[in-house]
Amino acid sequence: MNLDLKNKRAVVCGSTQGIGKAVAMELASMGCNVTLVARNEESLKKTKSELPTSCNQAHSYLCVDFADQAKLKELIEAFVQRTGPVNILINNTGGPAAGPANTAKTEEFINAFNQHLICNHILAQACIEGMKNSGYGRIINIISTSVKQPLPNLGVSNTIRAAVANWSKTLANELAKHNITVNNVLPGATATQRLSSIIDNKALKTNATNDAVKKEMLHEIPMGRFAEASEIASAVAFLASPAASYITGINVPVDGGRTGCL
Repeated sequence: MNLDLKNKRAVVCGSTQGIGKAVAMELASMGCNVTLVARNEESLKKTKSELPTSCNQAHSYLCVDFADQAKLKELIEAFVQRTGPVNILINNTGGPAAGPANTAKTEEFINAFNQHLICNHILAQACIEGMKNSGYGRIINIISTSVKQPLPNLGVSNTIRAAVANWSKTLANELAKHNITVNNVLPGATATQRLSSIIDNKALKTNATNDAVKKEMLHEIPMGRFAEASEIASAVAFLASPAASYITGINVPVDGGRTGCL
């Protein structure tokens, strides 16, 4: 099985913590040149220093806040012009705040739509031509199992994640003739800062202990544990590799069996 990513370049968003960082580490360990994208420059510098360089890679970073779509477009277009083709794009952005859909403000939907789908689209458009020219393209969106089965109390997230999933499937069909694959990885409950925040919020709203909330969540997972970020990264890395050249337009749940549908 060919998992070699030497001489490939990947742009990995949200890559200074959690799943994004785990993906960046995994791709670098496979020989990829990794460009980190996040909004905190100190965290970017620290993470860059931790990336494996066994294949003499030249890692880099772009510091940008996804709330500023114009700045993102300017930076990614200049980056591609300066460095050449991006072969692998990992779209990964922190999820919207928890809460029911019926009480969410319209601004919450608009902001989430912009920071997820619109930013994904800006990045993809900047990278697609280079993928075509280089003969190698992988676009992987880290979304949520909610695209298969909406999750309680995540109204805005459920809505926006579904939009990204359908954008991805459409893009996959359009780009398949260029041998560019587009896929979605759907993490289940993963031991990250976001999961801790979700547990804290639910405990506060339900007047329950954090342990009680965790126990309830674990009860829904057949494997009986939360995922590690590295386990999500392994699925992403496979889809980014040459071995996944004929896999496109799919959703891959990595959730320990939690999702109740096929």
